[in-house]
Amino acid sequence: MRRGLVGRTVGHAGAWLLATGAAVTLSWWGVHTVMSGTAYDPPLAVPLAAQPLSSSTHRAQPPEPSPSATPSSPASASPTPSSPSPSAKSSAPPTPRPQRQVPPAGNVKAYSVSGGRVVFDLGATSAELVSATPLAGWRMQVWKQPSWIRVTFTRDGREVSVFCTWHDHPPLVELVDP
Repeated sequence: MRRGLVGRTVGHAGAWLLATGAAVTLSWWGVHTVMSGTAYDPPLAVPLAAQPLSSSTHRAQPPEPSPSATPSSPASASPTPSSPSPSAKSSAPPTPRPQRQVPPAGNVKAYSVSGGRVVFDLGATSAELVSATPLAGWRMQVWKQPSWIRVTFTRDGREVSVFCTWHDHPPLVELVDP
């Protein structure tokens, strides 16, 4: 009798495992099929720095000073070497640089609102979002179109937006912070 009870229990456990495995596989396949055709929301935060991070084989170069930060006296400026010294060369392969480099000084403008901070690179005929950072407790959403960018911060039913438009005019930034 004991052998029959153990045999049935093992048989039921095996059937349960088989049915559960089939159900999980079918569920995963169904969710995967549905989700593969959807568009995902963009990331909630855009990196603040457009420079690569330091690693053990490559160090990020400091940003070039803006023209307003350059000393007015040419004698006080120290010359920069045109090529690295032989001791600074490394046998490790160079780390690939991102395609987007730090924009020229004067084109980057930061806008602070009660929900966070938005930074745009304003060109003559278009603009690019450099970063958008919500304050603690605020949520953020970004919309990008060919002639405008909108960043909205929300919290407790309150909505604060930063618009940048450039259709038939140079980029114009509008803050909506009621």
